[in-house]
Amino acid sequence: MQNVTPSKVTDFLKPATIVLIVIALIVVIFLGTSVYIVNQTEEAVITRFGKYHATKGPGLQFKLPFGIDKNYVVNVTNVQTEQFGFRTLKSGMSATYSNKTSESTMLTGDLNIIEVEWIIQYRIVDSRAWTFNVMERSKTIQDVSRSVINQLVGDRAIMGIMGPERSTIEAEGTRLMNETFGSYKLGINVMAVKLQNIDPPAGVQEAFDDVNKAEQDMNRFINEGQQAYNAEIPRAKGQAEQRIQEAQGYATERVNNAKGDIARFNSVYEEYRKAPEVTRQRLYYEMIEEVFKDDTETVIIDRNFDNFLPLKNLGGR
Repeated sequence: MQNVTPSKVTDFLKPATIVLIVIALIVVIFLGTSVYIVNQTEEAVITRFGKYHATKGPGLQFKLPFGIDKNYVVNVTNVQTEQFGFRTLKSGMSATYSNKTSESTMLTGDLNIIEVEWIIQYRIVDSRAWTFNVMERSKTIQDVSRSVINQLVGDRAIMGIMGPERSTIEAEGTRLMNETFGSYKLGINVMAVKLQNIDPPAGVQEAFDDVNKAEQDMNRFINEGQQAYNAEIPRAKGQAEQRIQEAQGYATERVNNAKGDIARFNSVYEEYRKAPEVTRQRLYYEMIEEVFKDDTETVIIDRNFDNFLPLKNLGGR
């Protein structure tokens, strides 16, 4: 083993060497505290002496060293998700759901208990506000989300929540959360509220299944009735239209016949005015001919025997 002689130690501790070592350390500390990299999905919020100074975008950035400037990197591109009422457990390549958490149990507007699972998706839109305005950001997001969903569920009946009101709750939840976070100046934008599983408590699950089955049967009966309606109503309308057209045709025929009778009467009346006796006689003969045109034996006798007409018996008797 080689021994270090005092002369070599003395050479190492020379002032020039010490200065070089100090300079090297200062350079390393300077670079380590003044140079930083911001990724493409991030922004860096810079403070100087603890006060906000600037916001830097992606790339290689510089700041004052030795803690004069501090940078807080914020992801402003990725959509972040918060889960409520359940927790996702990842095992290897698969993901499974754990048991429901206590926050999933809620009271509906018609005083029923229901278990609701939901998620919110949000993105940071103001890195400065996100960094400085609220201290417990995650807890604030959770508390506001629970409050909004509890309010919306508590204003509605259980069957509406499990059925047609689902999309309304999601839209209203997104709007109310954004209003609240905006008033807090949290610097985030809720992009979507998505309801996951909505179930009644386990003890009354069978009763709700019966209700759902009854509703399905009701909808099926309504559909069947609608189909029968669609089959019968057009046919009845067609028959009614046919009857109306027949009635209109009959009315037109009667009117035309009446007009013809009027025209014929007027023509006869004109002839009667010119020659009353001749016309009267002709009308009499025409009426007699009309009355007895189908008879095989006819004898016409004037009551006063003033006008006896001997007619030949054409019946063969």
